[in-house]
Amino acid sequence: MGSNELAFEVFEEMMDLAEDLHVDVSELDNGTLVIDAGVKVRGGLWAGIFLSRLCMADLADIQIIPMDLNGTSLPGVQVVTDYPVISCMASQCAMWQIKSDKFFAMCSGPARILARKTKELYEKIGFEEQSDVAVLVLESNKLPDATVASHIAEMCGIDPADLRLAVAPTNSVAGLVQVSARVVETGLHKLFTMGFEINTILNGWGKAPISPIVGDATMCMGSSNDAIIYGGETYYTLEYSNIEELEAYLREMPSEASRDYGLPFYKTFKAAGFDFFKVDHNVFAPAKIVMNDLKSKQTLVAGRVNPEVLAESFNLKNIGSTNA
Repeated sequence: MGSNELAFEVFEEMMDLAEDLHVDVSELDNGTLVIDAGVKVRGGLWAGIFLSRLCMADLADIQIIPMDLNGTSLPGVQVVTDYPVISCMASQCAMWQIKSDKFFAMCSGPARILARKTKELYEKIGFEEQSDVAVLVLESNKLPDATVASHIAEMCGIDPADLRLAVAPTNSVAGLVQVSARVVETGLHKLFTMGFEINTILNGWGKAPISPIVGDATMCMGSSNDAIIYGGETYYTLEYSNIEELEAYLREMPSEASRDYGLPFYKTFKAAGFDFFKVDHNVFAPAKIVMNDLKSKQTLVAGRVNPEVLAESFNLKNIGSTNA
């Protein structure tokens, strides 16, 4: 079964559980089915897990786990995949922007494979897929209309009635869950931008805290990035031919290797005039990375978790306790 077919089954399951997940299902004029997981409804943690499964084409085990932040337990996400390149890079990576006069979304999910977003990536990893159905997750504060859905379907080469879209804004609980579930993918994407041969990576594991809602979509974009930049931990198994070369890559891989490391991302973004092109993209990486090389039998570690910046980003306020 292909990745879009796998995600299609998750979408069907999500529709069946719509009431329990606090999501809403609607059908557009062209037959496309849309799940609202946070635009006009409240969604929640469980809905966020379903969104994450859709993003990764259901090729990963994704769970809510407790994470400690300076003695305070917060919900986090744990991701385990034995298909890291397909689930993370071919499907989950948000390399597709949908833009129109009235709509904007960052898109993830296996529909990207059909639309070949981005072509260079699929050529490098040597992966392609044919499917009569397509599933896409949209990070947006608006629901798509039939015009947007028809455009997506056309890009995927399918009938709009066979397209399934799930939507959540960044400043929603479900939206924040699916961002933290990108922790393994964030590490792979960083390696890809460094010219690393990502097909050598065989397995991936990661965890990251889930950001609380700290403000509007831009502020939550910052805190959700911080969840990975300052709190994300990943572990990869791989087969690499040159251990010295692998060590060199790993030294430059963690977020702390960036010149923009050290402040909550919202502050960095604001100082850059909210211009992504002025931000050092090397900061988009997990805080800590472990690599187990099956050829050399060595395990390499780089980076560190930074709870102080996380606490600031998450706007944690300890009001203490009173004794009766």
